[in-house]
Formats: sequence, C-alpha cells, structure tokens
Amino acid sequence: MSAQKRKVIITAAISGAEVTQEMNPNVPYTLEQYVREAKGAAQAGASIIHLHARFDDGTPTQDRERFRVLIDGIREACPEVIIQPSTGGATGMSADERLQPLELDPEMASLDAGTLNFGGDEIFVNTENMIIDFAARMQKRGVMPEIEVFDKSMIDMALRLHRKGKIVAPLHFNLVMGVNGGITGTPRDLEFLVHSLPDDATFTVSGVGQSQLSMNVMAMLLGGHVRVGFEDNLMMDRGVLADSNAQFVERIVRIAHELNLEIATPSEAREILRIDEHKKLRSI
Repeated sequence: MSAQKRKVIITAAISGAEVTQEMNPNVPYTLEQYVREAKGAAQAGASIIHLHARFDDGTPTQDRERFRVLIDGIREACPEVIIQPSTGGATGMSADERLQPLELDPEMASLDAGTLNFGGDEIFVNTENMIIDFAARMQKRGVMPEIEVFDKSMIDMALRLHRKGKIVAPLHFNLVMGVNGGITGTPRDLEFLVHSLPDDATFTVSGVGQSQLSMNVMAMLLGGHVRVGFEDNLMMDRGVLADSNAQFVERIVRIAHELNLEIATPSEAREILRIDEHKKLRSI
C-alpha cells in the first residue's frame, strides 16, 4: 500500500492593492472581473481566494459594502472556496478602515505582523498595539488570522504575542518573500524563516515578482503551501504577461503533481489549517 500523498493548499491573490490594469489588463476591478478570476483560480485548484477590494475604476478600498458585493459574487460562483479578505488594505489607510471586512465574518483574514518600508515615502504601518487590536477583533469574531510576515522580526513579534495570549493557536503564517523593504526571495532566506516557525504551525509562501515560482516550489519541498496570483506577480515568463490568475494556479498544480503531491480541496484546506478551532472562539 502506498503512503498517502501530502496535500498542498493553493491560495490565489487575485487582485492586490497596488497592481493596475495598466501593468496587466487582466487585473480585476469590476465585480464581473473578480468573479471571473476567482472562479478560474478555484476551478484550476485554488482553495483560498485572498481578496483585496477595488472599485470599478481600480481604486483600492476597504469599504465593507464593496467587500460584501465581491464576496457574495465569488461565493455564488464557487461556493466551496475559502475567501480570505485582506486587512492590510493600502498604505495610508487607518486601522478602523482596514478592519471593515471583519464585519462580514469571513473564515480567515490577513494579520500583518510588523511595519515595512515599501519604498520612497510609503510606509506600511503595523504597530504592536495595532497587531494586538487586529488579533483581538479577529478572535472576537472567530476569524482565523493568516499572519503576514515580511521579515524574521515579524515572526518573533507574532510568537511573542502568542506567548502573551494575544494571538491564539493554531498559527498559520504567510511568508512574503521579495517585497521591497522586506526579506529577499532566496532559498537561504526562505529556509531561515521556515526554521524559525513552531513545529506545529502551518505556512504558505508568497514569492513576489520573479521570485514567485522558485519560492513556491521551495515552499512545497519544505512542507508548506503556496500563494500565487496577480497581487504578487503579473508575468508568466520574462516579457510574457499572464492571461489570468488561473494560469498561475495551473502551473503550480502541474509542478506539485511532478513532486508527487496532491492539491488540497477547500474542505481539506479547512481541516489542515484547523479553521474550525478559531470559529469556536467567537464571542459575539
């Protein structure tokens, strides 16, 4: 009898807050475009849709009602998929503005674990008190946080707050590699971050730009999960724009199968991440 194959969870970050249709005309802005991209990614094998909201003109927003419209549309098209709103939003947004999607009671949401220099005068601010507040609001509503890490110090911050009871287990991290101001997208640095995580934590890896594919592959080799999509990368190859988020998912599915791995369904992803344990913490 052959051993059971390990399951890999694929997250599709379908829009982001910074990329535009001027960079790639397939980046979604409208509800129809969001549904198209989410459905294609889910059909290709993504279990999680990481969601930044945009208005029809492409303006990033954390508006609760815009998130509601997008989430309802995506759920209708692919009801099983896990929808994970961003609480990062875009630089310059207030904490209360960024937290609006939590009012819709998603299964998961992103929790950024530190401040980052994005370049020039752009500073992505996440103070310790903000992290504690965001985590408390997620716990109150039974939302599982995906702890967003851009550098080793952010793992240390998250684990320190976990020991203080501010971030509760089970812990799931997203290791973002190659962002300007953060850790580089190299095998050395990814191995360093992975070995800094608790043994019982789960992790996803997001490689930005040209580091996306190599970091995705290494993540799977190290026992982790992967994130792909337009938020992190617009190109399928040098000089070749991606046609859709589904293209990125399809490529990772092919590689995972070559590595003798299986792709997790949404229900399997919920079990692997132990999402239900966070739902039990809901206190409202």
